[in-house]
Amino acid sequence: MKVYAKVFIGGNQEMEKRTPVDKHGKTNPAWHYTMKYSISEQWLEHHGTMLVIKLYCKRKLGDRYIGEVHQSLKQLYDYAKPLGDSAVVCFPVQVGSAESEGQLCFSYRFGEKVAIEKLMLAESIASFLVTGPGGAI
Repeated sequence: MKVYAKVFIGGNQEMEKRTPVDKHGKTNPAWHYTMKYSISEQWLEHHGTMLVIKLYCKRKLGDRYIGEVHQSLKQLYDYAKPLGDSAVVCFPVQVGSAESEGQLCFSYRFGEKVAIEKLMLAESIASFLVTGPGGAI
């Protein structure tokens, strides 16, 4: 099997990232691949925002879906916080409502917070709305 993973947060597949295909692990794939995401602090405040990892087998006649893992960002954050903001976890790979036939283990780390100047952003938007894209209205 030549397995790869597609990873995204919430329902936003525009944020989707993909691992390279593992060509050596067969039924026990492994990737040493780093993905970085910028996430909103509010995503860590409730259980609704999920990290989604979907596994696929690369094939010439179309890739085959293997299964997926869904995990709440809040749960991942709450688990990693007392461990220095990083952890290694394992979750069962689900295929619909069928019993899991394997698990996916991964490590993760929450980086430093970055403050966004809300006032500056609001002023920029207000300026755009007042003047319009071509100058004064």
